[in-house]
Amino acid sequence: MNFKNIFTTLLLMLISISMNAQPTAQEWNKNVVGWNLGNQLECSAPGQDGESMEIGMADNSIKAETAWGNPVVTKRTIKAVKDAGFNAIRIPVRWQSHITNPQTMTIDKAWLNRVKEIVGWCLDNDLKVIINTHHDKWLEGRPTYEYQDENNRKLALLWRNIAKALAKYDYRVAFAGTNEVHVRDNWGKPTAENLAVQNAYNQTFIDAVRATKGNNAKRHLIVQTYVCNPDFGLYNGDFIIPKDIDGNGNQWMSVEFHYYTPWDYAGFCKNYYWGKPYKQYGETPEQDEQAMVDFFDKVADTWSAKGLGVVIGEWGVTDHTTDGQADRQHENATYYCRFLVSEARKRGFSTFVWDNNAFGNGQEKFGIFDRDNGMKVKAPWILKGIID
Repeated sequence: MNFKNIFTTLLLMLISISMNAQPTAQEWNKNVVGWNLGNQLECSAPGQDGESMEIGMADNSIKAETAWGNPVVTKRTIKAVKDAGFNAIRIPVRWQSHITNPQTMTIDKAWLNRVKEIVGWCLDNDLKVIINTHHDKWLEGRPTYEYQDENNRKLALLWRNIAKALAKYDYRVAFAGTNEVHVRDNWGKPTAENLAVQNAYNQTFIDAVRATKGNNAKRHLIVQTYVCNPDFGLYNGDFIIPKDIDGNGNQWMSVEFHYYTPWDYAGFCKNYYWGKPYKQYGETPEQDEQAMVDFFDKVADTWSAKGLGVVIGEWGVTDHTTDGQADRQHENATYYCRFLVSEARKRGFSTFVWDNNAFGNGQEKFGIFDRDNGMKVKAPWILKGIID
């Protein structure tokens, strides 16, 4: 008997079991510091209205990846993210421009293969992955009772097709049901109707994916608050935890929200500094370090305490500086990023910084890696705060 061969075989079996074991959502999220492949696979097709609610194969739909001005994603793109210190990538995907049959929500094989190719590159770099539905306007833009039944039927078909196509991936791949569901141009407080439709979407997503069984029976699934605004999920029973299949409880489910807070600092450029140490240099928003700590505690007490994971699916600080103060303002952005990621990690929340490959000085300039220039880091102050 060759004990060496037996030992090697057993070791390989144990490694295989470990690699494919399904961690709980909280385990999946722990210490995840992620990056968003923004403005790539969620683009509309070339020449297509980005707000169109039409479902079907658009002209040149396979070229949607570059429709908003970014180059194609390559192995080098993904490796650069890994080498920078990230351990997960969120891949927003618009599916509606790649549907060959709207009645069955069948996805174009070429588009599916492209999504799989990028997921494969992520897994080759041992990066966790989130795949979602993003900018599917027929779904996101009509959170009303008039369209609820129709949208839930299509959403169920779509997610069954996605889940079946990606079923063989191991636990590192997670699915997220929707994105920022809202009535167009209305980011304010939703109606009871809007909230009810979002809750229905979440339940439909869970049911559809779990029905495909196999690895998907305990795959990490991520549901969203309305418009991914946490305030519309934390209070007044606005968010209803979907019911998972028997035996799962809440263990393999996370709640996702987006956190560009305070917006006047993070995205809109009204305030150029954030936090108590920087008040001496200029106007700062009222929402400071203590506000963030209190808010994250509220999230943990509301969702983590119930066994749910927490995913901060998007967050970021736009590049905004004033003459003669750029170095200090970039230092302040580093401070904000470090504080946010640190506080999130303390509570087991995963974080995925938004990178839209947009650079300059102003609103929503969230670029970190220059995808047009070999993934050169152009916002080192952001990267430093995150990875530190």
